[in-house]
Amino acid sequence: MLPHSPHPHLAAGLRAAIAAVTLLSLAGCEIPGLGPDPRAVQREAEAKAIGGACRHALRGLEDCFTLNPKASKALVFAGWKEMDQYMRDNKIEGAPSVLTQLEKKPAAPTRSSDDSAESQPRGTRNRG
Repeated sequence: MLPHSPHPHLAAGLRAAIAAVTLLSLAGCEIPGLGPDPRAVQREAEAKAIGGACRHALRGLEDCFTLNPKASKALVFAGWKEMDQYMRDNKIEGAPSVLTQLEKKPAAPTRSSDDSAESQPRGTRNRG
């Protein structure tokens, strides 16, 4: 309370108003160290994007977890679930991953009968 104040309740109201204005002005400030770590925010966004991409590529969650072991499983699932709902709402068909098609190696070429004769040790070839 201010000394010699004719109305003590006005002094208390003035202090409350000053405190409210101060708090409101600080609410818009970014004080270093008080916000979320930008690297953590980026990792979370990437994990959700991985989940969404896995769903769009028609990949199961288990495969997605296996292919991305460092990503947060909870956030990958959240991204997968959001993309699943988005695809259902908009009637979007998934696109199979090209990566899985590249992983399949073509069958090894078979050798002809002439090649097999050359690969036999000397002295064991058919002489004709």
